[in-house]
Amino acid sequence: MDIEKKIEYWKKSAEHDLDTAESLFKAKKFDWALFLGHLVLEKMLKALYIKKKETFPPKTHNLLFLAKEAKIQLEDADTDFFEEVNTFNISTRYPDEQFKFYQLCTEEFTEEKLRKIKEKYQWLKKKMA
Repeated sequence: MDIEKKIEYWKKSAEHDLDTAESLFKAKKFDWALFLGHLVLEKMLKALYIKKKETFPPKTHNLLFLAKEAKIQLEDADTDFFEEVNTFNISTRYPDEQFKFYQLCTEEFTEEKLRKIKEKYQWLKKKMA
C-alpha cells in the first residue's frame, strides 16, 4: 500500500466534494450541499486515519468514530458539531427523513453549517502537515 497515494486520494476527493458542495449551495440544493459537506469531513478524517495507522480506514461514515480511531482530540463543541453533521449523511439518504431535513435546510441554516464545515476542513487539513 502506497500510504502517500492513499492519503492524497482522500484529500483530493475531499477538496473536490467541497467545491461541489459550494456549487450545490449556489444552485440552492441546500440539503445535498450539506450531504457533500459531510463527505468532505469524512474523507479528511479517513486521510488522517491512514496517515496515523498506515492502513485502510474503516468502512464507516461516522465522523466521531473516525476521529476517535484516528486519535484526533475533539473539544466538546467539535464533538457536538460532528454529531450534527453525521445526521446530514442519514437525512438525505432515507425518504422518511429526507423531507424533514429538506425543510430544515434553509439558505441561512446551510450557509452557517457549510461555513463551519469549511473551518473544520481547514483544521483537519492543518493536521495533515
